[in-house]
Amino acid sequence: MLSVTRTFLLSAFALAALAACQPKEEAKEASSTPAASAAPAASGESAPKAQARGTDMRKEDIGGDFTLTDGDGKPFSLSDLKGKVVILSFGYTHCPDVCPTELLTYSDTLKQLGDQAKDVKVVFVSIDPERDTPEVIGKYAKQFNPDFIGLTATGDQSLPVIKQQYRVVSAKVNQKEDSENYLVDHSSGAYLIDKNGEVAIFSPYGSEPETIAADVKTLL
Repeated sequence: MLSVTRTFLLSAFALAALAACQPKEEAKEASSTPAASAAPAASGESAPKAQARGTDMRKEDIGGDFTLTDGDGKPFSLSDLKGKVVILSFGYTHCPDVCPTELLTYSDTLKQLGDQAKDVKVVFVSIDPERDTPEVIGKYAKQFNPDFIGLTATGDQSLPVIKQQYRVVSAKVNQKEDSENYLVDHSSGAYLIDKNGEVAIFSPYGSEPETIAADVKTLL
């Protein structure tokens, strides 16, 4: 039964991948397909907290620590945030639709959390380091919330390894030869990481701030 569940989850991620830079309506339709959104919610045992509304990922072999470069040009590791719940998403600054929509949603999520927001961090990882320098990604993330952390790969930091850790898929599209004007289709949604640095819940694109906040509260 466990292998069937894992196969289902992998299929859901495959269908949700590469939807982020489609036109708005198409992207929402892709991310709301039954395979992408009907995964079982976290059940919990007898805790008085609300049930998770995203996909429970605690039995999946996914995630892990990584080090990238922040908006100040300094190395930043995910493990630096242990003790806090992390909303981790992947995208890029030239994303025309889904990335800004998601970041606005995460900003509203923090508002929903009120005083509890101090124990939550939002991390936005660029899948387009060629254009997203540390300064660019740092400023972009903070446009949505001053506390958001933007990260990008520099030097020998390996973005492909991190993408593999988190099952993130991305691909350039509409790129002409020697042109910097291109889009990057990529996996959407966010991982909610618990205080121990473990991936706990996947929140798909299109989730409401109230829904994400309810999931976050199960991890606080």
